[in-house]
Amino acid sequence: TMYVLFLLFQILGAVILGFGIWILADKTSFIAVLQMSSPSLKAGAYILIGVGALTMLMGFLGCLGAVNEIRCLLGLYFTCLMIILLAQIAAALVIYFQKETLKVELSNIVVDLIEKYDPSNEDKRNLQDAWDYVQIQIACCGWTGVKEWENNEILRNKSNTEYPCSCSNRSKDLVEGRGFCNLEDPLNGTATSADWPVREQGCMDGVEQWLKDNLGIILGVCTGVAVVELLGMILSISLCKNIHSEDYTKVPKS
Repeated sequence: TMYVLFLLFQILGAVILGFGIWILADKTSFIAVLQMSSPSLKAGAYILIGVGALTMLMGFLGCLGAVNEIRCLLGLYFTCLMIILLAQIAAALVIYFQKETLKVELSNIVVDLIEKYDPSNEDKRNLQDAWDYVQIQIACCGWTGVKEWENNEILRNKSNTEYPCSCSNRSKDLVEGRGFCNLEDPLNGTATSADWPVREQGCMDGVEQWLKDNLGIILGVCTGVAVVELLGMILSISLCKNIHSEDYTKVPKS
């Protein structure tokens, strides 16, 4: 049982490490939009990588301490586990109590991205492609709705006679899936988003629904991680006590 638990920590550390690397490497999802726009999420990804590496190291040290009956290693293992567990609880509390602030920050990030969206800007190509991918996959347009695209600098200069291809409800526009498409029948004067052949639903509802659909899985994983960490803490204390008892019995009686 002891070795299975330490093996679980190695796997757990690898999963956390992999998740952090995925957040940094992902270029084609909503996570990519956040990661490239929000310094806090990028910092969070580096923290996950650090926690994952530390968890793997702790699993190794814990196993080493148990096999060789080294109390200081088991004590270090217990301390690090407690710190990781407390950090996870603190992070969960911050997310819970700051969720409205995070929602506003997220909204500002996406609205700013839409207003400054420019297909010719190669510096922001990955970020813009990630947002196009989100709009295609969730079948949405804008954050709260399609009207946000009317504030795009390029579309305004073209009197809104073009529209974002990734918002289109026409399959031929989605083949390219990025940049702007031309209205087939340009109107005299200025067009509006109501004249575009696009989806009207904002992506905010789709993202919130995705989170609700996957909330059970997220909570289950977090609970499982916490249980494994608690078991590791209990095991390390038990092993420390056993080593202490054995050391005491080895003391020669006078």
